[in-house]
Amino acid sequence: MTSNRPAAGVRASQVLRNPKVWVVPTVIVGLVGFLLSLLYMGGIINPRADLHRLPIGLVNSDQGATVGGQQQNLGAQITAGIANAPDPGDQVDWRLLDRAGANEQLSSGKIAGALEVPAGFTAAVAALGAPAGPQPPPRPTITVLTNPGVGSLASSLASSISQAAAQQASTQLGRTLTAQAQAQAQAQQPSGQAGSGGGATNAAALQLADPVTVDVQVGHPIGPHSGLGLTAFYYTLLLVLCGFLGANVINNGVDVALGYAASELGPLRTQRPLVPIGRTQTWVVTSVMSVGISLLTSTLVMLATVGVLGMDASHLPLLWVFSVCASSAVGLGTQALIAAFGGIGQLISMFVFIALSLPSSGATVPLQALPEFYRGLAVFEPMRQLTDGVRAILYFDAQADAGLARAWIMIAIGTVAALVFGFAMTRYYDRKGLHRFHPEAS
Repeated sequence: MTSNRPAAGVRASQVLRNPKVWVVPTVIVGLVGFLLSLLYMGGIINPRADLHRLPIGLVNSDQGATVGGQQQNLGAQITAGIANAPDPGDQVDWRLLDRAGANEQLSSGKIAGALEVPAGFTAAVAALGAPAGPQPPPRPTITVLTNPGVGSLASSLASSISQAAAQQASTQLGRTLTAQAQAQAQAQQPSGQAGSGGGATNAAALQLADPVTVDVQVGHPIGPHSGLGLTAFYYTLLLVLCGFLGANVINNGVDVALGYAASELGPLRTQRPLVPIGRTQTWVVTSVMSVGISLLTSTLVMLATVGVLGMDASHLPLLWVFSVCASSAVGLGTQALIAAFGGIGQLISMFVFIALSLPSSGATVPLQALPEFYRGLAVFEPMRQLTDGVRAILYFDAQADAGLARAWIMIAIGTVAALVFGFAMTRYYDRKGLHRFHPEAS
């Protein structure tokens, strides 16, 4: 009588006591965890301290006015003072623009915000020193324009910097107005006018000390279903994950179908007959499948985000084509790395497309607020290029100079590089006879 019970073999405790079993996974997993911690957290620890040349528009729309018999333009003085103020850390790139230029750069994502001295500013300041009327004069206003399309943190940083600059200008202007008011009071004292209206004088003095109101407005509005400017990042992340994970699933599925790996589903294990196929032909199969399945995943991503969840999006045909090409490029790059390096290629591709890409994308933390190492990575890492392209389509009317043109160029370069590298490596292996199957299997 035979038994279906498997023969007694090595017990788990015996395997666990073998140091060699622990070495490789312990070293790899520990190293990956340490590197991921450094990479992810290193880019967000202190964005304000790492800030470098954040682009902010500086607009003077003031026409000036005649004050004390002289023509003055306080708006020009304020904008010039802000632009020329010491900036030891070179944190801000103030761009002197007119209002039309500021609108154009806001609508293409070239600036993270703008600070505008509006029309009639000098006249409003002059009215503060005029004789008191039945109604107090309105306070002069400086406008801060935000740009949520560049990302919530970038827009917030630009807004806080602009408000601080406006407050500094108000304080400096207040010192000048207060000194002028005191000089006028001293000149009027012999005529017996000093000391009259004490309450009004105190109130006027407080207003003169800080005369400017800062008005924060949205310079380039985006839709309410845009995640405060974060939908572009998460949409891009979905495309990258679909390309990366899809390539890994496809690679494993092809290996199972060709008999190079077993299929295990619970207690069921299936091993198909080995198909004698070269590395180049296997790479062609997985690459074609990555591109083909990208058509499906990109469609489903758009259906879920736009159709089901109602994400604000325009230029839908362009967004779909861009999504397919972006996801395909990531899939082809992953397949090339797996074909070249085998199992370790999955880990390498994870670092290339995920671990190094996410913190250098400039999507959640702007590039100008990242350490220099990450700004260097952003030159070639795919997430930055793809995020700029999706952001241009979703928020900036698909303008080429909003990042879309660069995104298309980098997709083309990445696709060609993946195809050339994958073909060259697999062809080299085949010519050297480094097959995956035993000679007798052919």
